[in-house]
Amino acid sequence: MTNDALLSAISQLISEGRNPETMDIDLLPSLEIVKRLNQQDYQVPAAVEKVLPQVAQAVDKITEAFSNNARLIYMGAGTSGRLGVLDASECPPTFGVSEQMVIGLIAGGKEAMFTAQEGAEDSLELGQTDLEKLNLTAKDVVVGIAASGRTPYVIGGLEYANDIGATTIAVSCNPDSPIAEIAGIAISPVVGPEALTGSTRLKSGTAQKLVLNMLSTASMIRLGKSYQNLMVDVKATNKKLLARAVRIVMQATDCQAQTAEQVLKETNNNVKLSILMLLSGMDRTTARQQLEKQQGFLRKAVEEQ
Repeated sequence: MTNDALLSAISQLISEGRNPETMDIDLLPSLEIVKRLNQQDYQVPAAVEKVLPQVAQAVDKITEAFSNNARLIYMGAGTSGRLGVLDASECPPTFGVSEQMVIGLIAGGKEAMFTAQEGAEDSLELGQTDLEKLNLTAKDVVVGIAASGRTPYVIGGLEYANDIGATTIAVSCNPDSPIAEIAGIAISPVVGPEALTGSTRLKSGTAQKLVLNMLSTASMIRLGKSYQNLMVDVKATNKKLLARAVRIVMQATDCQAQTAEQVLKETNNNVKLSILMLLSGMDRTTARQQLEKQQGFLRKAVEEQ
C-alpha cells in the first residue's frame, strides 16, 4: 500500500478521528486531564454491551474447540498483541489448563512484549508463518485483534486460518474493517475517537481487554472451570494462590481454614476435589471418579451424590 493510500485508509477510521471533547486537554491541570480521560473511559462498557451477541457466538465456538482438545490462539501487534498474550498467560494459573490451550502471538515475537517492534505488523506473511509454526488445524480458533482492523500481520493470519478451515474471530474498534470482513465472527465495539488522537492503547485497548476477558472466562466457565462463581481449577503455585485456594474451599463448603488446609494437603491442592470430598463425605478416590464421570463439572458431581 502506498503512503497516500495508507493515509487515506487511516483517515477513514473512527478510532483515528479528533475527539471534540478533548481539544483543550493540553491546557488542563493534572486533575482535569484525568477527569477527561475517565469520562471517555465511561463510553467503553456501553460500546462492548452492543456487541455481546457476537461475543457469545464466539464463546460457543471456543467452547466447542476446547471440548475437542483444540486451541484458542490470539494474534495481534503492539498493544493488541500484548493484550492477547496477557490473556493467554493468565489462563493456566486461573483455570488449571495447559499452556498450549490458549496461546498469544504478537508480531515481532517475545521481544515485542517489552520493546516496540512496530515494523513487524506490516507483514502479511509473518502472520501466516507464526500460525504455521503452531501447526494450526481446522479444529482451532484464531482471534485476530487490531484496534484499526487493518493490521497486515492479523489479516495474513486470519486469511491463512480461513484457508485451512479454522474458526476465525476478529476483534477491532472500527466497524466494517478488513479483519471484520475476513473473519467468520466480527466483534467490533465502537468506542469513538481517543482522548489523545490515535492512541488506541486507551479506549480501544480497554474495550479489547474487556472482550478478551469475556472470551476466555466465559469459555472456561462453560467447560466447568467454576463452581457457582468460584474458580475451582485454580493452580496453587505460590503462597498467594495457595491462600486463595484455602479461601475458595472455605467459601464453597462453609468450613474452617484448618479443615480446608487439611483436605487440600490430602488432594495435593486440588480445589475442586477437596470441595467435593467435604460436601459429599466421599473419600479421595471415589470423589475423583465422580468428577471424572461428570467431566470435571463440580456442580453436577455435587448434585449427583
